[in-house]
Amino acid sequence: MTKVGDELLASLGEALAYASGEPVDARVTRIDGPEVDARSIRKALGLTQQKMALLLGTSVSGYRKWEQGERQPGGAARTLLRVMEKEPEAVARALM
Repeated sequence: MTKVGDELLASLGEALAYASGEPVDARVTRIDGPEVDARSIRKALGLTQQKMALLLGTSVSGYRKWEQGERQPGGAARTLLRVMEKEPEAVARALM
């Protein structure tokens, strides 16, 4: 694995820990930008809402609010969703 790959995997682990409420020794930066379509990303990956919520470190009810447009994911979850959308194979190797 390359250095970039190692850093990406470490970052994903930190993102999941942070999203789960675990303490992490990392600087947290909120990334705002275009909305993400959690539903289309989940369907493209062939995952249930329950599995997707687990991978993102959020509750199923919170995840459903993203899919229903009541809320938008932020921080680590938004970043991980973007990675899932652009590089699903990398996420699968790292998390599934």
